[in-house]
Amino acid sequence: MRRQSQTDDQPSGKPTGKPWRSGVIFTVASFLTNLGNFAFLAIIGWKLPQGEFSLANNTLVFAGFLGLPLAIATTAVTHYVARFDFAGDDARFVGLLAGCRKFLFHLTIAGSVLAVLLVKPLSDFFHFPRSSLMLVALGVVLASLWGAFATALCQGLAWFKRLALVGFLAMCLRLAFCGTAIWKFPVAETAVLASVAAVFANLILLFWRNDLARPASPISPWDRKFVQFLIVSAACVGGNMFFLQGDMLVTQHNNFAEVERDAYSAAERLAVALPLTVGPLLTVLFTHRSGRHHGDALREQLKLLGLYTAGLVGGAICLFILRTFCLKLLGRNTPEAAAMIGQLATTMVFVGLLQALAMWALASRWTKISLLYGGLGLAYWLTLLFLGKSPAELLRVMPIAAGIAFAALFLVWLIAMRTHKIGEPAQS
Repeated sequence: MRRQSQTDDQPSGKPTGKPWRSGVIFTVASFLTNLGNFAFLAIIGWKLPQGEFSLANNTLVFAGFLGLPLAIATTAVTHYVARFDFAGDDARFVGLLAGCRKFLFHLTIAGSVLAVLLVKPLSDFFHFPRSSLMLVALGVVLASLWGAFATALCQGLAWFKRLALVGFLAMCLRLAFCGTAIWKFPVAETAVLASVAAVFANLILLFWRNDLARPASPISPWDRKFVQFLIVSAACVGGNMFFLQGDMLVTQHNNFAEVERDAYSAAERLAVALPLTVGPLLTVLFTHRSGRHHGDALREQLKLLGLYTAGLVGGAICLFILRTFCLKLLGRNTPEAAAMIGQLATTMVFVGLLQALAMWALASRWTKISLLYGGLGLAYWLTLLFLGKSPAELLRVMPIAAGIAFAALFLVWLIAMRTHKIGEPAQS
């Protein structure tokens, strides 16, 4: 019997229509969510005193750093679920879905224990000044780990509209908590705790629990290919973290002055919104390419890639023109912050393009390119860590280092596209 679960567009195992349409819908919904997240930044920008604004943002980045193990597993499971969902092998798919669910559950427990063990030594390395910050960071990590437990499966099933709804609800909860609590407690810890409240939006997935938890005998996903994909997922997810937000950890580790760190944090949060805003297009691209690689599917995937690039570059131009206005909304309009926008926006365009190539390679199972991306990300972050001793030095290095990394990866990606006859996946 045909299973009743289906994606937002079409039943699994059948053509999914135009993936770029799902990407546009998901991106528009996520754009509205990002506007709410910008409002969150504006609230903490206006209410937190000097030094606390950057501490709040850096702590949230640190929490993401602690949550890398589950982010890696989420990427691997998304690919694995999407691969068998598109294949139409219903019996094996339901068993693998149950097996992946069991795997994620065990990994979530292990990740929670690992976060507890690492939070203190890592916080000392990055010079966080208060133990209370690390406690709330740990709360964010633990809540996010359990929230990601279901969303990984949803992404693999291509439930993009449902994921957009979860993101929108998370933004509303985050705003509601921060907008009320920060008036009474204007400290970084309050802003960070708002992200714990946001994770409760994942409870709405209980409405679709029958689709996620249908009775079946679990089939273990563990095989040689799954282990290989976990390794390359680690490279890609780690590369994303180092390229996208590693500079924030550098500012914390290198002990920038509070005024410098606040100005940098405001400009950086605006710039990093560029790849995050158009990022849903990559989510759709990754899920679609993980299951389909040829013919009309390839043309639709290239359309997604083109839309993503256009959105990234167009957004950077708009941000540069409106930089003073955006900084005013954050309550952090200083000459120092405004002067940083151009270099940060340029860097984030390169970073966004790097992410697109890496996600394409990961979904195509081009192992060597994925590993190269992870290596480039680590080299990029270490370069910033050793050379970025001040905001001026950091900003001088970032666009050059990101540009060199993009040129290297793009060259290898073009060779791979030619070798695999424009998009045919490596079957290793």
